[in-house]
Amino acid sequence: MSYKRLSPTLMSVFFVLLSMTNGCTASASESSAPRTSLKKHIVMSDGHPIALWEKSVANSKGQIIFHHGRTWSSLPDFDLQVPGEDLSLMDGFNKMGYTVWAIDARGYGDTPRDSSGWNSPDKAAKDLSLVLDWISVKTGKKIHVWGWSLGSMITQLAAQKYPKNILSIILFGYPIRPEAPFPESASVGVEDLVAPLRAQNTAKNAASDFIVPNSISQLAIDEYVRHALAADPIRADWNKMHEWNQLAAGRVTVPVLLLQAEFDPLANTSVHANVFPAFSNPNKQWIILAGGDHAALLETPRNRLIASTVSFIEWLKK
Repeated sequence: MSYKRLSPTLMSVFFVLLSMTNGCTASASESSAPRTSLKKHIVMSDGHPIALWEKSVANSKGQIIFHHGRTWSSLPDFDLQVPGEDLSLMDGFNKMGYTVWAIDARGYGDTPRDSSGWNSPDKAAKDLSLVLDWISVKTGKKIHVWGWSLGSMITQLAAQKYPKNILSIILFGYPIRPEAPFPESASVGVEDLVAPLRAQNTAKNAASDFIVPNSISQLAIDEYVRHALAADPIRADWNKMHEWNQLAAGRVTVPVLLLQAEFDPLANTSVHANVFPAFSNPNKQWIILAGGDHAALLETPRNRLIASTVSFIEWLKK
């Protein structure tokens, strides 16, 4: 490949990718700090209770909040405890000196559905923004927002509409498809006349993201499936999907870290190549995690994912 053929933006991306392929400068396993206790809070969003999980550390370097994806809530995704293994993302960031939070969206984990039975993009983004307000008041700090899969799209929408408490956004498993917008409803409110499906979640679906051989133990997969089904036995229902059409990288004013796992079937490189340059803040990075898939946060690239996030956050402080 000729370096001269790369644009300045793609040039910077290329060297970030190259450095990540050759190794990390930091490891989330370097610290031997004990695990911190998990605390649950209830934050009210327009009168609806939102479950918020906290793992805090003394003399915290900063605040990070995680938003889960389409099917499973925060604790299976971000605080998976497996005997003899270190897989909790929340514990990993605690070891790096950061206080972490994780939100359960409406209909997920410990957050009930509202009276409509539906979640929607605008509703989820506003819920996240009000949780960020609550954390900012409690800590006196702005927050880095880390979204996985559908949660990355919620994170972006919140950053576009409610940026005041957001220091940066980190998008992982980013399934954006701007070339395929969602159709508008035929008439206003028609989706609200349809009853939520309330489909049963399955063990097969819970294990479906683990596709790279030998990247995670069978015990860890089994534990993830067990915890995921216990937390979310019924699949949450979404409507008003056309609200995703609001997503526009040029409207994001905060710094952006785009994390893409090498074998993630939902993260399309050609789409990312079009979207990434459009993020308006010049403080942005796009990093590919070698050997990872859509569930890389629980697999062998986990430490690299954590180190990449921390490196980005520390870079913003300079």
